[in-house]
Formats: sequence, C-alpha cells, structure tokens
Amino acid sequence: MKLVWSPETASKAYLDTIKTCGISRKSSAAEFLSAMGAGYNAKLIVEAWKSDKINGDSISTSIGLAVASKHNRGRYVCVVPDEESRLAYVDAMENSGMSLPEMMVGEAEEVMERLNGVDFLIVDDKRSDSFSIFNSAKLSHRGAILVCKNGSKIRNIETNKFGWDGVLDSKVCVVRSVTLPFGNGLEVAYIASKDGNQKSRKYAKRWIRHVDRKSGEEHVIRR
Repeated sequence: MKLVWSPETASKAYLDTIKTCGISRKSSAAEFLSAMGAGYNAKLIVEAWKSDKINGDSISTSIGLAVASKHNRGRYVCVVPDEESRLAYVDAMENSGMSLPEMMVGEAEEVMERLNGVDFLIVDDKRSDSFSIFNSAKLSHRGAILVCKNGSKIRNIETNKFGWDGVLDSKVCVVRSVTLPFGNGLEVAYIASKDGNQKSRKYAKRWIRHVDRKSGEEHVIRR
C-alpha cells in the first residue's frame, strides 16, 4: 500500500485554505502544502515550526496544514524547540482564528521518537536542528512526503543546487524530488513505500555547503 493522490480532496483543501488565509494575490506555500497533504490523504502531518518575525507569514503554512488534516480526518502535530516558540505559535494561531492542533516541545530526536508513521513532514530550515528532525522521523510504511522550507542555504558543492543527499541519511530512498519557487525555496521529496516496487535511488555521499543563518559562517559537510 502506498500514498495515493486524490485531486478532489486536494482541490477542496486548496480552496478552503485560500478562504481561511485570505490569499488573493498569488499562489503561496500555504495552499500548495494544504492541497498536497489532503490530496495524499496524509494521516500524520508533522510540522517543525519556526517563527518568522521578519516576514510575519510563518503561520499561514500551519493554517493550511490544519485545513488539510480536517479533510483527511488525520492528525496534525506542531513541533517546536522551546516554550518561547510554543507561546509564539499559540498566539499566532489564536490570532488567525484557528483551533490549536496537538503540540510537542523539545529536542528533535526526543520528540520525533514519539511520532510513528509520519507521512507528511514539513521542516523549516531556519531551525538549527532541521537535519536531525528529518533523520529522526519514523516515516510511514506507505511512503512519505518531505518538505524543506527556506532551504536556499543548503547547496551541493558540485552542482550548487539544493540536494536531499545533504539532508537525509543514505538509507532513505527518494523516488523523486522537486524545487518550487515559494518564499525562499520549497524543496519537496517523495519517499518510497516500504512494501512498494517504485524505482528509487539511494544518494551517494557528497560534499554539502551549509551556511549558518545566525553567524553567517559557511560549513562544509560530508553526507
């Protein structure tokens, strides 16, 4: 069994997100991710959230994911690193008029250990523990959709492009991936189901350039 796409459910979630967020100028990550989560009937949606004090639009994605979980009758969990982040998220969601989803606070490895069968995972790369979250996730046997927001600072030295080989463990099989021009970059990867026969690939180890957003320091990592 694997993730199966439902255009009808995706369309409903897309429109509901637009109505809720009041998005009218152009397509954004919020309605796209809402449609994707609903369309693939994700039963466990996990968002590793990071407040965006500069742009102030970090909560729109969360609203879209909440809409998707309602259409799927699934579980939406917001993961934050500390109490300050939790309060910021709660305040933003309450101001939007949305009900609060389930929340978990703590270190990446500890929190992700408690979540089994993740089939839709969205991580903001502005979080310092973004790599740990992706690699600590217990993905669903049906396969999973992984999304990295603001991934423009992760680059493969050889290609100068974002590469999931710089993020994921080499054992993870990626069926396909795509880069979308939402915000500072939206990177999406489709992970193969454990019992499926999809043609997949394992990434070889490569050199990755990662820029620390706080210090501006450049790190070269062997993945």
